[in-house]
Formats: sequence, C-alpha cells, structure tokens
Amino acid sequence: YGVDALVHEAKSISESFTNSGGTNISGSFYSTFRKREVGYTIGYPKGHVEGSALPLIVFFHGFRGTHEHGLAGYSPSEAVSVRTNGRQVRPMAIVTVDGGGGYWHPHPLDDPMGMVMHELIPMMNHRGLGVAPNPIFTMGISMGGYGAIAFAENFPHVFSAVAAISPAIFVTYEHVKYVNPGAYWSASDFARYDAVTHTASLRQIPLRVASGLSDPFHPWVQDFVSKLVPGNVVVFAPGGHDGAFFYNQIAPSIEFLANQL
Repeated sequence: YGVDALVHEAKSISESFTNSGGTNISGSFYSTFRKREVGYTIGYPKGHVEGSALPLIVFFHGFRGTHEHGLAGYSPSEAVSVRTNGRQVRPMAIVTVDGGGGYWHPHPLDDPMGMVMHELIPMMNHRGLGVAPNPIFTMGISMGGYGAIAFAENFPHVFSAVAAISPAIFVTYEHVKYVNPGAYWSASDFARYDAVTHTASLRQIPLRVASGLSDPFHPWVQDFVSKLVPGNVVVFAPGGHDGAFFYNQIAPSIEFLANQL
C-alpha cells in the first residue's frame, strides 16, 4: 500500500478514557473508500499513552459489529493489557474500526479494505504505531476472523502475524448466497477473496486459528487449516460460534501475537 495516500488525521476525537487496562482513544474520519464517516478506537496497554511507539494490531469486527462492539466484552485497551501466566503481555496497541458488513473486502460502493490500507494504517503510522521496526498484526472474530486472514493473504508484506477467532469462512459461492448473500457481490468476487484458495500467501506468516467444534463454520475452517503449512497454532476446542467462545480466545490470541515480537 502507498503511504502517499496518507489522509487527513481523524477529524474528531470523540472519546478518551482510561480503565484498569489502559487508555482508549476514539474518533472518526471521512473515508473516501467507504464513502461515509468511519469510527475507530485505539487501545493502548497499561503503562502506555498516546504518543507511544508500539507494534499495532488491526482488529476486524464481526458481522453487524462496530469499532465500539467487537472484542467479545473487552475494551481495546483491556485486550492489549491482558495478563497470561501472571505477567502482562509485551506492549502493543490495537485499533478497531467500522468496516460494515461486506466481509472486509472491496464492493462496488464500499471498500473497507482500501479504507484500512490507505487511510487507517497510514493514520496509525502517523501516530507512531506499527512503524518499523514495530510490526503490524491482524486479528478478528467471525467475519473479522476471515478479514484478518484475507488482509494477510492480500498484503503479506505488510502484516507479520494473524490471530483469527472463529473465522466465518465459506468454500463455495453457493454457500455464501445461502448463508449471507451480501458477503460477496459476485462469483468472481468470491474467487478473488476466498480465504481457502489463497493460503500460499501465508507461508511466511505465523497464524493462530481458533474454532469451536460446534461452530457451523468449523468444517470450512478445517478445510482452510488443511491448506496451511505446518507449524501454525490451531485450536479446535469445545464451543460454538458465540460470545463465550470468542471471549475465551481473546487473551491467548493476544499472547500469541505478543510472542511474535
């Protein structure tokens, strides 16, 4: 992606608050790619504030989610302030953003992928987040789990690791039309952005994929995992496509990304 496409800073900062985890800063900007106002929230871990130079997690919400509601009950700053084995994970920032319901790839009248690559990430870089040598990671839940994978497949030179929780993966366009007709706008669109057939792009990118054994998408997640090179972290555990499973996978997903630093 080209940083020459760096857009205006956020036109408004609507919220800045601190909790037991850290600091969240919310705002919005007009996206020329999505053709609408887009909200976002940056979460800084405990002990860090705006201006800290940190690795960046770009988080993708699920279907009908927003930047405010997508992390399964965590605030962004709480997510990057989790403690595992009694220790806080290595410091990273996280950004959530409004991506609509179009499965995080370009549609004729809405391009959330272009928004993230050409507007959101340059804006985060301008704040000192995800600037080399600090890496950029992807993470998401459900539709956003697919999004985390799709971004890494399409921009493997940008993203250094992926944590996908219950990714909503389809394997045929007919399946898409039955389950969520708005996810892809044509058969050729599905072929272009299908997660399963483009796994070769992920060969150099560490992945953590978690899926519940009772999740209706689980058979297709298994298809996706079968195409990955050995050595990735795959968690198939009891659970469904629901908030309880999502919540339980946040901390280990954050830990996995922190361990890639």
